[in-house]
Amino acid sequence: MKRTITISIEQLSRPQPGGIATYVRGLAAGLHDLADPSLDVVGLGARGTAFDGELALRVVNASCGVRLLTRIWPIWPLGVPRGSSVVHATSMAGPFAGGSANAVHSIAMHDLLWRDEPQNSTPSGVRFHDRRLKFIADRKELRVIVTSPGLKERLVNEGFDASRIHPVRLGVDVDVDGAASTTSIHELLAAHGVHGPFTLYAGTIETRKNIERLIEAHRIASTKVPDLGSLVLVGPRGWGQVRTSGATELGVVPRATLLGLYRDATVFAYVPLAEGWGLPPVEALNVGTRVVASATTPSVAANERVVRVDPLDVESVADGLLAALGEGDDDESRAARRQSVAELTWRNVALDHLAAWR
Repeated sequence: MKRTITISIEQLSRPQPGGIATYVRGLAAGLHDLADPSLDVVGLGARGTAFDGELALRVVNASCGVRLLTRIWPIWPLGVPRGSSVVHATSMAGPFAGGSANAVHSIAMHDLLWRDEPQNSTPSGVRFHDRRLKFIADRKELRVIVTSPGLKERLVNEGFDASRIHPVRLGVDVDVDGAASTTSIHELLAAHGVHGPFTLYAGTIETRKNIERLIEAHRIASTKVPDLGSLVLVGPRGWGQVRTSGATELGVVPRATLLGLYRDATVFAYVPLAEGWGLPPVEALNVGTRVVASATTPSVAANERVVRVDPLDVESVADGLLAALGEGDDDESRAARRQSVAELTWRNVALDHLAAWR
């Protein structure tokens, strides 16, 4: 007997899909990789959204746009297939009900960043998330899937029953064979005035990501050891004004290019002030690259292959860059870094979710 698992994909229609979009794509890919004929996985999107084979699932669309859908879903499960055995909200937008009479309903909680860094959100954004958190807390039939270490304890402190909360791993794309060639990466960087070694940051360019301190730390470290090369920033512009003078900004690049940049970087640096999980340092480790990260980045907080630093202390970040540069970059060292994130596959993420939905 088939189980229909419906997961929301409306995040993919938003102007800044962010890390939740990566989670949606990864969960879909992981469920597909299980090749379980008893599972029918459906992605529920907003009106007019078409993915043309981009996602490894069947897509259905609700009858309204993403903003209205977010307002409707707490009231009515618009668009949810009636026979769904599982209805999973991949963000706080919803949906929160619908499906068969005995359907399991769950929601993924990724962080409480609007509490941790309220200055990096709009007042309306803070109000929305606070209201929606209370709504989720009151809907005691909702299973809560948490993707960040330590979030379960914080939700219990918010009044959630611990039995509702199911921690899961997150994943990383393991196939790096499609990465752009080193030659093409060198040509891209040269076109932007970058020659020789480079330090890489990948992620949204926004105030929470602490880019300005990273730039200053890189400047300090580079005066001591020039081998760090230029600081290269990859990713879209996000919330807040960030000065990037002193770094080379590439903007959004194709996935193959990003993988090539991860692979060829001398050091990957990721020092956000606060983070829900933190996929980029895991992606860098997955190709064997040396990594510097905030000690508060959950994805690598316990990873001994990472140089962890205080994101508020420019000198700590500068020292971390130098320490990472001193780490081995031979085949054995790169293999050890890859092994440190080997269990973080989207297939394992899918298995964790299936366990939570039992």
